[in-house]
Amino acid sequence: MTGPRVSPGTRRQLGWFGWVFTRLAGLRTRTAPPALFTVLGRHRRLFRRWLIFASALMPGGRLPRRDTELVILRVATLRASAYELAQHVAIGRSAGLSRDEIDRVQDLDGEWHGRDRVLVAATDALVRDRDLDDDGWRTLRTELSEVECLEFCLLVTHYDLLATVIGTLRIPPDEPR
Repeated sequence: MTGPRVSPGTRRQLGWFGWVFTRLAGLRTRTAPPALFTVLGRHRRLFRRWLIFASALMPGGRLPRRDTELVILRVATLRASAYELAQHVAIGRSAGLSRDEIDRVQDLDGEWHGRDRVLVAATDALVRDRDLDDDGWRTLRTELSEVECLEFCLLVTHYDLLATVIGTLRIPPDEPR
């Protein structure tokens, strides 16, 4: 099976909230209603609760938006998630990442410095090893507070989870309007 495994929800399947939310999200992303939302929205109760959690990380987290998008794009790259990459390249640009940084975060051999180096290395370790060793944690703590480290861990693993869901359900990238 190569196509999507779960079809996007209809107005009836999504309910009033899901239908309106997905349409507004599509206007924001300049795409059709995002397929991730129209698929997950079929489980109405779970979708609403997931949105609260997800929005507490992005855009409502404590980490600077630029850092958040750098991390999300790195997870998307490591997981080869075309959907996440397509969604977050434009968001990353609006959050302050340059075209060079967006290209470099997708290059596994790209060179980073300072805070970005710490965030990229910690993201790589969490996705690869599902853990940060003591040295990695100490290095991350030089740049982030304890609360920001909690958020960082949840951000990385949340987008890793999404990459798994998107890949398993074969959700294709959204087409631009």
